[in-house]
Amino acid sequence: MENKGQASAEYLLLIVVILIILATVTVPLVGSSVNATMDVSKSSDTKNAVESIANAVNIVYANGPGAKRTITIYIPETSTLTSMNAVDGNVSNKVIGMGVLLSNGTTKYVNASTDYNTTINNPNLIGKTWYNVTITWAVGSNFITVTPTG
Repeated sequence: MENKGQASAEYLLLIVVILIILATVTVPLVGSSVNATMDVSKSSDTKNAVESIANAVNIVYANGPGAKRTITIYIPETSTLTSMNAVDGNVSNKVIGMGVLLSNGTTKYVNASTDYNTTINNPNLIGKTWYNVTITWAVGSNFITVTPTG
């Protein structure tokens, strides 16, 4: 009878040891998976915001001087909205972009092309909130103005 009790105790101890080993292996994997998922989510939200702004700029450009459009976007974290209007050789780069801070401390930049030169008013965005973004092309202006308000 005593041997059966000892065997049961040994099986229980073996199961506890296996569970401890599994926990030490899986917990760090789950943590890194959560961080990667959050990075993808923030990058996706930022990409949607930047592409929405670029599409609105293109629509205002297509409508001509005097056109105005207001959109609502979600910004997942504090960031700065930038525009680049540079000419490199014969190629004109008209880009709107925003950086995303990843969990490993690096910054990923998300960009979208536009059809016309843009200027940004109030480029510093305080994140995790919704913004109304007004895109206007004033008559006689050489730039389409993007103005986010929170």
